[in-house]
Amino acid sequence: MTRKVLVVDDKKNVQILLTDFLTTQDFEVFTASDGLEAYQQIKEHDVDIILLDIMMPNMDGYQFISCLRKESQIPVIMITAKQQEADLIKGFDLGTDDYLTKPFRMRELLVRMRAVLRRAAQKDAQQALLTAGDLVLDRSKHEVTVSGSLVELTPLEFQILEILMLAGGQVVRRAALSTRLIELGYTGSEATLKIHVRNIRSKIDKDPNEPQMIETVFGIGYRLGNFE
Repeated sequence: MTRKVLVVDDKKNVQILLTDFLTTQDFEVFTASDGLEAYQQIKEHDVDIILLDIMMPNMDGYQFISCLRKESQIPVIMITAKQQEADLIKGFDLGTDDYLTKPFRMRELLVRMRAVLRRAAQKDAQQALLTAGDLVLDRSKHEVTVSGSLVELTPLEFQILEILMLAGGQVVRRAALSTRLIELGYTGSEATLKIHVRNIRSKIDKDPNEPQMIETVFGIGYRLGNFE
């Protein structure tokens, strides 16, 4: 599978060098000369990893990653001539995934990129699974199981259960659930919501009349039960 990489460096010769090499390694390469151009690129392209220089005009690498981490977890490897420990620490504190100093060997860069992408993929896989006791919701496969048995939920029921599981045992207000369902394009009336919750309970609880998995917090909303 071809991966997309964004090279952010104000030196054109560096952009060309990295583009030529990474293209031979089955990467699709985009380039930017500063942080502002980099932001435009990530709006236009769904990149998998960013190679980021520090010293650049308009918006430097530190400023870019500081802004980026407020809205995205795209893996970033800082590539820079700065070699002071304080610079390295600052980069990691801001959210850099790895750090490579110039000059570097292309093969070392490739190994670092593959390692960072591998860790990102593992993290994504973990985030795709939501669990609460014997209840497992797989966001990537759009599947729900209870004690290993597949449970057939409608798309709307899946969305409701996902919202409750993401809340991690905290109460989700009925009004907030209804609003979120409307945002997702569903009917969000509280009366309809109550029916959907009842249907979910009939599929995931041993005794829907005494629900353990989805608890009603009277007058407020719903939360996942205690599975400890």
